Parts: sequence; C-alpha cells; structure tokens
Amino acid sequence: MPRYGGATRFLDGDGSPIHHFLSVSSFSQYTVVDVTHVVKIGPDIPIDKACLLSCGVTTGIGAACKVAEVEQGSTVAIFGLGSVGLAVAEGARLQGASRIIGVDICPDKFELGQKFGVTDFINPTACTEKSVSEVIRDMTDGGADYCFECIGLASLMQEAFNSSRQGCGKTIILGVEMHGTPLSINSFELVRGKSVFGCLFGGFKPKSDIPTLVQKYLHKELNLDEFITHEVGFEEINRAFDLLQEGKNLRCIIWMDH
Repeated sequence: MPRYGGATRFLDGDGSPIHHFLSVSSFSQYTVVDVTHVVKIGPDIPIDKACLLSCGVTTGIGAACKVAEVEQGSTVAIFGLGSVGLAVAEGARLQGASRIIGVDICPDKFELGQKFGVTDFINPTACTEKSVSEVIRDMTDGGADYCFECIGLASLMQEAFNSSRQGCGKTIILGVEMHGTPLSINSFELVRGKSVFGCLFGGFKPKSDIPTLVQKYLHKELNLDEFITHEVGFEEINRAFDLLQEGKNLRCIIWMDH
C-alpha cells in the first residue's frame, strides 16, 4: 500500500515480512487495517452474514444495482453461477428484472439459482446446434438487456457481448481473465450502441453502501443466508479450499475460534 511505502504490515517470528492478499489477510485471527478501509456496522447482523459483504456477494449485487443499473422489467443473462454470478442474480431480482437467464455447465446450479431469482437456465454443453449467444437472442427476442461475465475467460466475455441486445445492450465484466487473453470485440457494435463495463467491488463505496446492504438484510429484502453452504473451523481450512475446487460450495464460513 502506498501509505506504508509498499511495506507489508506483518512480520513472522524471525522478523521476515508476511505478504497479504489484496491487503486483506483474511485468515489472520487479528489483523491491521488502515482506517480508510474500516466500515462500521451495527451488532444486529450475525458476523457470518456480515462477512459475506466484504467481497464476492457485494461485487455481484453492485454489478447489477450500481454498475449496470438494471431496470425493472428488463432481461438479464449471467455467465457463471458461482457466488458472484448468483449475487448478480440477487441484485437483478432486487432491481425488478423480469427474466434472469443463468448460464453454467453444472446442471445443479439451476435449482440453486432459483433461490436468487434465476428464471431460466442454459447448459452450454447441451447447445449442440446453436451458440449460447444465439440461444439467448432467440429467448429474448434479440438479446438480453444486460449480460454479466462472472468467470474470467475472454471467450465467454465475447459470448456475453454477443448475447446483448443490439443498439443498447450492456455487458459487464466481473471475471478477471485467467490466462491474460485480450478481449476482441467488433467496434461497429459499440458504435451502434452496445457497451462494455468493467466492475470492481460492484462499484460500491464501502463506507456508505455496506451499511445499506446490512439494513436490507435485516429487513429481509436481501438474501444472504443461501450463500452459506458450508462451515468449518480454522483447522479445516484446506477442506474449505477442496470444496471450492470441487465446485461444491458457494461460500464456506471459516470460524477462527473453533
């Protein structure tokens, strides 16, 4: 962090620096946080629900509500129904989208997605005669109003863009391209009105927006409970990573004091 001259805030017992992921250090029982990154919330929300608002879930909800500004009655297509993609669905549901199409190769994700507002499901492996974008354009009479890529593959970013409505469709990129492959799109489509947006932390301003999400949860407007699929103690942290790699969980709560 520039404030600390690029130095880490942690040292081990020998005085060697310990580097922390994205300045977070989530797996520390105690941590040092810059005051600019601290958000005060009330004690009413359980800590296992509050922790979901630090990233991931917030990113997806904000992508729909703040970045895309999904309009009531619109159509939405989401590529990748992990926790971020399902959070996009939750955000689109809150915004009043009339149709939310989930795209994922895991057929079990449709039943799960319905808890967050997904109305239709496409399994790309079952699309043998048409591309996914062609299927979406057929389903939506020309393309979805908003498309979200939540995996991190340039090919899917392209497919999401191709799935958006001609002249006004918005494509929001949440996934970080895992291979460093550049995205190539037809500039003529941009001239005709399509647009592409990047999304980091859902466009939220944490100090003002996270307390608002807390209130939405407490008022039973925001579904957070269904994101928690597993809970483990800190000594089982490797099991939590195994569950993630196997695609068996959305969010696994790691209890530091168990």
